[in-house]
Amino acid sequence: MIPLSLAQIARVTGGQLCHGDPDAVVSGEVVIDSRRAGPGGLFAAVAGERSDGHDFAAAAVAAGATAVLATRPVTVPSVLVADVPAALAALARSVVDALPAVRIAGITGSSGKTSTKDLAAQLVERLGPTIAPAGSYNNEFGHPLTVLRADAATRYLVLELSARGVGHIAYLCRVAPPRYGVVLNVGHAHAGEFGGLDQVARAKGELAEALPAD
Repeated sequence: MIPLSLAQIARVTGGQLCHGDPDAVVSGEVVIDSRRAGPGGLFAAVAGERSDGHDFAAAAVAAGATAVLATRPVTVPSVLVADVPAALAALARSVVDALPAVRIAGITGSSGKTSTKDLAAQLVERLGPTIAPAGSYNNEFGHPLTVLRADAATRYLVLELSARGVGHIAYLCRVAPPRYGVVLNVGHAHAGEFGGLDQVARAKGELAEALPAD
């Protein structure tokens, strides 16, 4: 991640800095699993069905994280925001905007996204430093977390885009606007979830619509 002070993170996310030094810098990995928190990182506390990341805020800071991105008060340095996924998206977009030389490729489709992304990243990294998602980090959490791994040395982002409905891919494309895009296929696998095959096609087509005219 490009270095950002807590004051900058609060400004970008529209959050409130609590218990922290505004000049303290986040330069490490942004994570949603406190077990992966490390020196200089940022732990995004997410409340899930089985556990609440806020309960692990202190452990993340003890492991070296500079601060916690949270939606309720915690006892360690933190930036309080209304919505963690939206805050991560805003941070990711700020990183993209700060790295104008980075070229972004988006890959979507009803099947084959992950393997195609992996192959594409292996090819592109021959051209320069490349960031691609680990596994299937392709939703509103994994997508910005992948983008936030980019730094000043990064030249290519090869991103996998998933959707559970119309509008999801368009949202991900606003987080990291693609210069190149691939729609692999439109299949029946999730047609019921989307409301029909035509809706699947519409959702996947949002990637093509997000590409620049040239």
